[in-house]
Amino acid sequence: VAKMLKRLATMGLIEMIPWRGVFLTAEGEKLAQESRERHQIVENFLLVLGVSPEIARRDAEGMEHHVSEETLDAFRLFTQKHGAK
Repeated sequence: VAKMLKRLATMGLIEMIPWRGVFLTAEGEKLAQESRERHQIVENFLLVLGVSPEIARRDAEGMEHHVSEETLDAFRLFTQKHGAK
């Protein structure tokens, strides 16, 4: 855990403040928001296809990291066209 925290700090994604904790930087917040949005797009797409909410949530957790921007855009358009649930 300590190695990963150091790595994230080096990347400028977190700030470690002794005796206070670990906090996301503005860049870390941006990356977290983008990750949440990717997850939501994939999950909504799976829901529109008829996948159950629990399975869609779980599957989106893995898929979101391996989908290109082009595919995400296609998922987003498909979901908008066919109605997000």
